[in-house]
Amino acid sequence: MATREYGQFCGLARAMEMVGERWAMLIVRNLLNGPQRYTDLRNGLPAIPTNVLSTRLKQLEEAGLATRRALSHPARAVVYELTDYGRDLEPALIALGRWGARTMTAPRPGEAITAESVAMSFRTTYRSEVAPGGAIGFEVRMGDFSIRLQVTDGELAVGIGVHPAPDLVIERLTDKAIMELMNGSKTPVEAVSEGTVRLEGDPALLSRFTEMFRFS
Repeated sequence: MATREYGQFCGLARAMEMVGERWAMLIVRNLLNGPQRYTDLRNGLPAIPTNVLSTRLKQLEEAGLATRRALSHPARAVVYELTDYGRDLEPALIALGRWGARTMTAPRPGEAITAESVAMSFRTTYRSEVAPGGAIGFEVRMGDFSIRLQVTDGELAVGIGVHPAPDLVIERLTDKAIMELMNGSKTPVEAVSEGTVRLEGDPALLSRFTEMFRFS
């Protein structure tokens, strides 16, 4: 499949040829959370036209960034997943996400908040320099979905879905509860006392959560 070429011998130009088309980087963002079916990708990108999604997936495959594989019985489904080469884009996506977040205050009319976009926000706000040694796991319940966060020796792993053994579960009870914790407009004590979050596990770990995941 033909891709747009910039005609310059430049690493950035070459990268843009592979992932610079509209929606490509958001598809990569979603696949950072693990293998997804076509319908999963469609649901996670509700505004993408189906023909564009199909085209971008083919382009990512041809560039060696993503691959398809069939799940074994009983699932019998085809999933898309990033190759190692594709996963190498993660630091670039995190840097772009941090840069773009400088202009964000509240969702604009019509903007969706998806599990994938929330998962990315945890990647972009993570502060490895304050992470403890050892391992600590969080499950953040956001109403229709949950995000699992596992920090092991400073390394963060993010996924969509329940955490198998969280040290702390943080359940959002108001729409802005998690953002208020992460931007510092509410302290952990205030969030609990005002009933904007419900906790399961060691409540002292909520302060550790807000130290590690914070908007600048």
